[in-house]
Amino acid sequence: MAKDLDAVARRKAKVRRAIRSAANGRPRLSVHRTSQHIYAQVIDDANGVTLAAASSLEKDMRSSLKTGADKEAAHVIGKLVAERAQAKGVTTVVFDRGAYIYHGRVQALAEGAREGGLQF
Repeated sequence: MAKDLDAVARRKAKVRRAIRSAANGRPRLSVHRTSQHIYAQVIDDANGVTLAAASSLEKDMRSSLKTGADKEAAHVIGKLVAERAQAKGVTTVVFDRGAYIYHGRVQALAEGAREGGLQF
C-alpha cells in the first residue's frame, strides 16, 4: 500500500514541476477526484491564495446533479469554477491534473472549464 502511495506522490510531483516551469505567473486550475465527488480550485501560487473553487459537494450541486461521480457532474463543476474565476478577473490558467490521467472525469472538467471561458 505504501508503495502505491509513493508512486502517486511521484506522479503528482512530476506534474507540479512541469506546471511550475510553464506557468509564467498564471494561476493553476487544480483538480481533485474521489470515487464520489470532484473538486476544482483556481490557485494563485505566487500569493498562496485560492481565487475560485467549486465541488460536487456544494448544496445546490447535490440537488441538481444525479451523482458527483460522473462526467456530467465534472463538466458542470468545470463550467462553475470557470464562471467564478472570471468573476475574479482570471481568464488564463495552467491545468493541474495532479496524479490523475487526462481522461474521463478529469477531461470532462477541463472541457467544461474551457466552455466556461478559461483558456489553457
